[in-house]
Amino acid sequence: MEALPQTPAFRLDGQRALVTGAGRGIGLAAAAALAQAGAQVTLAARTAHEIEEGAAAINAAGGQAQAAVLDVSDIGAVERFFAERPAFHTLVNNAGTNRPMPLWEVSEADYDAVLDLNVKSAFFVAQGAVKTMIAEGVKGSLIHMGSQMGHVGGPKRSLYCASKWAIEGMNKAFALDLAPHGIRSNTIAPTFIETPMTKPFFEDEAFRASVLAKIKLGRIGTVEDLMGPVVFLASEASALITGTSLIVDGGWTAD
Repeated sequence: MEALPQTPAFRLDGQRALVTGAGRGIGLAAAAALAQAGAQVTLAARTAHEIEEGAAAINAAGGQAQAAVLDVSDIGAVERFFAERPAFHTLVNNAGTNRPMPLWEVSEADYDAVLDLNVKSAFFVAQGAVKTMIAEGVKGSLIHMGSQMGHVGGPKRSLYCASKWAIEGMNKAFALDLAPHGIRSNTIAPTFIETPMTKPFFEDEAFRASVLAKIKLGRIGTVEDLMGPVVFLASEASALITGTSLIVDGGWTAD
């Protein structure tokens, strides 16, 4: 009898990980998940006290984490950030924003705010990460936080959909560029997740009901629903997965 195959490791011991937009919500959960899998995690965001509190909580729980103030919309600051640090093995490209409104109400300032952060900043953060990875011969994983709205449309979501569909296209091209260097690139595409940013939306009962009608598993997502996918895509368990999207939507896009 052949030897039984062994499940590839989900552990990330000895690896370095960066999470942007890590002060709260999905970003903080991603950082916690990577630390719980053994990675040394850098939490990056503009607000110092949030990431410092997050890093302290991870360290108190037995993980390894540090905070780094970074405005990802400042491309010069992004370049300096990566130039001053050794390469990361995992990037969770999570910083983003949303301004829900009908198409006809969108101003140029609204457009710039959403597309600049969700697309331009994500692009140059990924570029900064992979430059150091390639230079140091580090193989690893880019994980871009997309959305189910990068696969479907939605009312009052023209800007957000535009940005998240762009992330999906960028991701596929990244994967092709990076494959020869042993660097994988994928997206996670969540449904509506209850976070400090989205919680006010769910106070509108009509909106909440409309969301639940489309999530076939019958509940709003939680940040914990994304922690396993983050670790999976960062680990050797997903070693042959690149250029695709892991849709965590409770069945929304299956309909």
